[in-house]
Amino acid sequence: MSPEGLITSEFDDAAIIDADIAAPADDLDDLADLEVVVLDLTGTTVVDDGLVERAFERAADAAGIAGMDDELDRAVAFLQASAGRSTIAVFRALSDDEDQAQHAAAVFESAYAELASHGGVRAVAGAEELIRRLRAIGVSVVLTAGLSRATTDAVLAAVGWRGLADLTLTPEDAGRGGPYPDLPLTALLRVGASSVDGMVVVGDATADVAGGLAAGAGLVVGVLTGSDDERALSEAGADAVVASVADLGELLGLEALEGPDALEGLDALEGADRLDDVDDDDDDEYEEYADVDEVTDVDEPDADGADFSDLDALRDAGDVDDLDETGADDRPEGQTLR
Repeated sequence: MSPEGLITSEFDDAAIIDADIAAPADDLDDLADLEVVVLDLTGTTVVDDGLVERAFERAADAAGIAGMDDELDRAVAFLQASAGRSTIAVFRALSDDEDQAQHAAAVFESAYAELASHGGVRAVAGAEELIRRLRAIGVSVVLTAGLSRATTDAVLAAVGWRGLADLTLTPEDAGRGGPYPDLPLTALLRVGASSVDGMVVVGDATADVAGGLAAGAGLVVGVLTGSDDERALSEAGADAVVASVADLGELLGLEALEGPDALEGLDALEGADRLDDVDDDDDDEYEEYADVDEVTDVDEPDADGADFSDLDALRDAGDVDDLDETGADDRPEGQTLR
């Protein structure tokens, strides 16, 4: 970053870190290598107005975690500090009983999908237009979510976005969620992009930023429509922070790239099939969660072995960074909370 508050990146000569203003690139050659934009789903392109917290409270109640009001308040605060992290790791940190943690994780997924299907989620203004603009000029767009595949599909259906992006990915498809690089790198490989320098990663949580940086993305952008504020995202290493994903087009200078042919391409995207269409049988993957007493094991690396059963030890948000850092095995991470 320069003394004037400007940042440099693969795609813009001088992008101002500002919630409302972003300067487009002066040199179109800077955008020549842009191949794929990886967009986080909840909190970045879709907002849920507290659905995560509501689903978490249902899960904690059903599983008997944090039964007292003060315990629940502390557990919710810990959840909020854990945005982008593994669902099962958070519940394991709140309980020293593995069956209880697995139960809670399963109820969370079921509750979130139910709430989303009843109008609990909505698209961020301008997000859909941005996705269509990018695809119309030949840039691949991948939506990533820290939720399970079934829950992610429920969110996409709720906002009418099935088939909107080239691809959608969850940790089940990639291995792990944030702060690891698995989702961005899997996106890069699945769309056939040639270099990490041609990838832009966008998210609302520090874990999203960390994942983009770990993947070596050419540009990592934070947005202010979700979990973390501008200071947190900047300190996490974001190249730029903007008010909304709708501002990304200006940051990348898309208007200069768009000609009449690009606008004609928007209509062609209406019927585009998603690259990762799942079988109809996959929609039934989590039906068993309707009965919260029968829980399918959630594959997830263990936390670092620390005893988190005492909620007083979890007041410090810094404890979040200790999750999954050591003692993890080779199993897929499973879903994450954002």
